[in-house]
Amino acid sequence: MHTLNQQVLDLVASHGEQNRVNRQVSTESVQALKDCGFYKMLLPKQWGGLEHTPQEFFAEQILLAEADMSTAWISGIIAVHAFQIAIMADEAQQDVYGKDPNTLVSSSYNPVGGKVTITEGGFKLSGRWGWSSGSEHCEWALLGAIVHGEGYRTFLVPRSDYRIEDTWHVMGLQGTGSNDIVIDEPVFVPGYRTHKRSDGYNCVNNQSNPMYSMPWAQTFIRVVNTPAIGALKKALKLFIETRTAAASTDTTKLAADAETQTRVATVKNTIHEIESILFNNFNEMQANNWRPSVDQRILYRYQASIVIDKCIEAIDTLFDVAGGRSVFLGHPLQQIWNDIHIARAHVANSPAAFARNLGSTLLGLDNTDYFI
Repeated sequence: MHTLNQQVLDLVASHGEQNRVNRQVSTESVQALKDCGFYKMLLPKQWGGLEHTPQEFFAEQILLAEADMSTAWISGIIAVHAFQIAIMADEAQQDVYGKDPNTLVSSSYNPVGGKVTITEGGFKLSGRWGWSSGSEHCEWALLGAIVHGEGYRTFLVPRSDYRIEDTWHVMGLQGTGSNDIVIDEPVFVPGYRTHKRSDGYNCVNNQSNPMYSMPWAQTFIRVVNTPAIGALKKALKLFIETRTAAASTDTTKLAADAETQTRVATVKNTIHEIESILFNNFNEMQANNWRPSVDQRILYRYQASIVIDKCIEAIDTLFDVAGGRSVFLGHPLQQIWNDIHIARAHVANSPAAFARNLGSTLLGLDNTDYFI
């Protein structure tokens, strides 16, 4: 079941350059995605959502990334928050979605900059959080912080309680507007608008749809690398188009080149491999009534983390032989190259720790990752 149509995808693609210049996805693109229902795909029906499966959601995010990776990046992150909020207290869900199912929520889960004190009925929160993608379009933010003596929690905070500081001057994914969230003076966050990491790990929820028994982190770890799959699909298409056009004196010359054939085949196979693993993981979870084992969760976490590395290798494979014109600013492959490489900076796309956890558990040690 699709939410996106060609008209929306064409609109998103047409705003790609504007997004990069403005360092924000356009309001027109965000509104079009609201109108078609993309942001409601993972929201429970009781709040006006669509309750689509993750497979359906990620298929749409890939399509969106073929139009513009920055738009797919922020929209995937924003939309997946509906899943986390759906497993929080009913009061939190009511606060966010009670009046409008298209209420948008950004996030920054890095707890380093947050300061928390426990108070009656909840917490006092202040600090600075970076990389809050699409935050200018959102009315709430999910912010990570450490509670002394307890551990990690996510805090759901309304726009009136924080400010957004423009810090996003980057070489790729410029349109994501991943600016800083700042709370200068401590604000009160009621206990019901927080989410304990242990509850997320233990899949605590009160939804009737068993899909919400799935570890919510399994959805989040995919929204920050799945856009690269769509971008890589677009890159392969562009490479074939631009290189064929470059060989205009003999259009069969390029097609007969053994090195080009090998590179195109390699990239096509990479796309098929990472896309197949993505959907297979969620198909396995669904077949198990959305309750994967811890061992499966650890494996899925690692497999998600290596998507960007595989996409980087693939886009480099194409760009290395993209021809002399590829060095000029404005070449269509350049932006995709930059976007995919910059996605590697997200902690979820750095596989070393996840590889160690997978290897150590296979060798009999205990799991050390609770964001799975």
